[in-house]
Amino acid sequence: MILCCGEALIDMLPRQSSTGENTFAPFAGGAVFNTAIALGRLGVKTGFFSGLSTDLFGQILTDTLAASHVESSFAARSPRPTTLAFVKLVGGQATYAFYDENTAGRLLSIADLPNLPGEISTLFFGGISLVNDPAASTYSELQTREAPKRVTMIDPNIRPGFITDETAYRNRINAMITRADIVKLSDEDLRWLEGAGEMATLGKNLLSRGPKLLFITEGASGARAITATQNRFVAATRATVADTVGAGDTFNAGALAALHDAAALTKDAIANLPDATLDAALVRGTRAAAITVSRPGANPPWAHEL
Repeated sequence: MILCCGEALIDMLPRQSSTGENTFAPFAGGAVFNTAIALGRLGVKTGFFSGLSTDLFGQILTDTLAASHVESSFAARSPRPTTLAFVKLVGGQATYAFYDENTAGRLLSIADLPNLPGEISTLFFGGISLVNDPAASTYSELQTREAPKRVTMIDPNIRPGFITDETAYRNRINAMITRADIVKLSDEDLRWLEGAGEMATLGKNLLSRGPKLLFITEGASGARAITATQNRFVAATRATVADTVGAGDTFNAGALAALHDAAALTKDAIANLPDATLDAALVRGTRAAAITVSRPGANPPWAHEL
């Protein structure tokens, strides 16, 4: 099982009413939530850990997880409200206004950490859940606890406008990257963390700190997998873009699903991946992401759609 650890929220997506008024419609979302949904739909046994509310929006989240065959019993339930993210789309690109104070996800604490069964081979972390305490430190503590015995992956999915304490955030993300076996970054994320430079050089510098595998998504160009000795690239699958909500999250799921199917989600295997396995992960990730961007909102594909 892959356990996805991070935020679940409601994306309030812009719509028009039948009378032409501008409105917002609620859709289940959150970067880590989207990756969990995509993994479940791709046929991988998946669990989800977060702080989930018992309010009406929390029920939407748990129902959505169940519909995509994702196990939510690991989550910490509370009556605190659900995080809301109001979305503005400009040319298909999404910007967000978050309402996250005193929410079930934001106030997740170390006392909420679950005991994990042996069937969980891999933990995935990321998203805005790694920005603000106490939740951010809780996820970091979970990775610290589990990294010696299980594969961990991180995709920080960096949103600079949401970061209030950049020094603390950079320290946390860099520590989690050092502990991780797999890191995924967009090209923009990599430059935000590492500065200007050529992708392969920046990637190698990051790998020197501990991870064994780095995925870099490069927008409409494609995606890259870098290890200490390899630099594999796959061009993006062509798609007519409705919007980009959930694209990177779905890439993560596709890549993890391919590694899972190749029995490569062990520490030894991740350190010694053949080119064919890396290429398969890139191909499945980019194909899955192409389907997601072709339809509105974060609506990842099912396995049969690939």
